[in-house]
Amino acid sequence: MTQIAISLGQHSSAGVKPVNQDFHGAVLAIGRERVLKGIAVALADGISSSTVSQIAAESAVKSFLSDYYCTPDGWTVKTAASRVISASNAWLHGQTRRAQLSHDMDRGYVCTFSALVLKARHAHLFHIGDARVYRLQGDTLDQLTEDHRVTLSAHETYLGRALGMAPHVKIDYRALPLSLGDVFVLATDGVYDFVPARQITTIIAHTPDLDIAARQITAAALAAGSDDNLTVQILRVTALPDTQPEALFDDGLLDGATELPLPEIPEPPCDFDGYRLLRRLHGNARSHIFLAQDPDTGAQVVLKLPSVDLRASAEYRRRLMMEDWVARRISSPHVLAAATPRPRRYLYSVTEFIEGQTLRQWMHDTPEPTLEQLRDIAGQIATGLRALHRRAMIHQDLRPENVMITPDGTVKIIDLGAVRIAGVAEAARDLDTEILGTLQYTAPEYFLGRVGTEASDLWSLAAIVYEMATGRLPYGTAISRARSPRAQAKLRYLRAERLPEWMDAALARALSPDPRTRPQALSEFLADLRRPGPGFRPRANLPLTRRNPQVFWQVLCLGLALALLASLAR
Repeated sequence: MTQIAISLGQHSSAGVKPVNQDFHGAVLAIGRERVLKGIAVALADGISSSTVSQIAAESAVKSFLSDYYCTPDGWTVKTAASRVISASNAWLHGQTRRAQLSHDMDRGYVCTFSALVLKARHAHLFHIGDARVYRLQGDTLDQLTEDHRVTLSAHETYLGRALGMAPHVKIDYRALPLSLGDVFVLATDGVYDFVPARQITTIIAHTPDLDIAARQITAAALAAGSDDNLTVQILRVTALPDTQPEALFDDGLLDGATELPLPEIPEPPCDFDGYRLLRRLHGNARSHIFLAQDPDTGAQVVLKLPSVDLRASAEYRRRLMMEDWVARRISSPHVLAAATPRPRRYLYSVTEFIEGQTLRQWMHDTPEPTLEQLRDIAGQIATGLRALHRRAMIHQDLRPENVMITPDGTVKIIDLGAVRIAGVAEAARDLDTEILGTLQYTAPEYFLGRVGTEASDLWSLAAIVYEMATGRLPYGTAISRARSPRAQAKLRYLRAERLPEWMDAALARALSPDPRTRPQALSEFLADLRRPGPGFRPRANLPLTRRNPQVFWQVLCLGLALALLASLAR
């Protein structure tokens, strides 16, 4: 199997009450949705004191199961689900305020909410309130959630946290590795307060049909005197995906594109797979790039064909098609755009044609740029990076050769083949185990084997700005050799002498080997390039140990040597 699979049983009943204020549902996604988003189940329990809480429960479950699958493909489960739940909470709280019930939340649009998303080989749990999620392993039923109830006395409790209760909600989240045969049980308090854990495990163990098992559990709760609504969901993991990344892509994520035959390298001008090849733009050991024309639209496009040398590499073929995949999901004037899709008979990628020069060529032509030119280029690159980061994508190979400048001054990030996509990496955790970027512009944390973050792209951007200003790199060639925390602690930043002192300080901060000490956002870095940051202190006001540590130690050693000589002379 290349995808996770489950068997599912569910049952809900109003019990002895006239209205069922519970609501539950599940989406057993197929194809790429199951790969990128997984299987989702959700359960909500309306509070009995409210006559509209059943609306809240239904809305919470339906909105989660629909909106979760509409979030960007690059988002992780945690990011996507948390955003959707928070939006649902805000909507429910707004409904209560519009109904003028804010003074009495016991009558408002309030419910508990629990959801389970099974993606790849992990279960992701989201929980608010006092419904429960259990995992059954062997004959042990472990409670995975905490009841958000406040106890006043032995006979009096109240719900301390629920969906819709406040403008913002704290969501409990857990991620658990899955094993084949794992069973998860979601239940409301009308069930678990009346059916012991041992009885639940016995029913599930002796009832292969999980729908029947769910009915038997709710029936047992009613027989035991349950006076509340009753809902049970039971999931059994029946298959887990292959751990190899190739399986993820062979199963439809790229629509089988990696299985397309590899083309012979054409000689333009000629026709190729429905395009008119005009001329060769570039060629190396990795790829052959051609300028072509789409006969249907008349637009000029760029075709990237795999090189002969790397045709046997499944990783290379996958990355070639992922560049296309990423481009189709990003909409920014500062990021390479995908071309209008057409049916293909061969493996290659198609993107827009950008007329202009690379940033490397611009740097050669402009060896002493103005401060405003530096800020303008940095700002446009940062805008492109933000478009990627909003989709949970890290570029990982930002360098002057991968930035284009058009004749009208628009700056565009190109070459998306090294992009790390959080949601895809979550589905195939063995991806991106090697350094994909160019070493001189690769953030130090990559050399420690860590996963890149937005701060890693910021480091690469700062390195480019530094090089534009000085013509050299901030640490010379030492950065790629520093492959331990101790070695990185010895790195010494080379001052950008021709820049204002406060601007150099901004670059030094963004180029820190420790990502925790860099600016928290690209916008903060850009602001620091325009005016002294709040923590800036002129070097003249700094102690010598910080202003010039090397001179400090040289002076100290000289003083000690002189003191020693004086002592010997006496």
